[in-house]
Amino acid sequence: MCRNIRVLHNFEPPATDDEIEAAAVQYVRKVSGATRPSAANEEAFNEAVRAVTAATQTLLGDLVTKAPPRDRAVEAAKAKARAAERYGDRAAAGRG
Repeated sequence: MCRNIRVLHNFEPPATDDEIEAAAVQYVRKVSGATRPSAANEEAFNEAVRAVTAATQTLLGDLVTKAPPRDRAVEAAKAKARAAERYGDRAAAGRG
């Protein structure tokens, strides 16, 4: 589950609210051990997602770096190349 969490810091353009929330959902899923909470746990799950989202937004807003911002297209190309090396061209092309 957690391998879907991506680095969100120091990108141009910056991480969107949707990307931050998606990372929070993945984190809460991993920690709770549930991809979908039961009805009894749904409120606690959703509150945890809200709290992690808020904490992540604060963290990203407060982090400082001297490194130049990373380009999303360049990073996506690197990820695609790593996938091709690891899984073959079929997986990197999205057909695997």
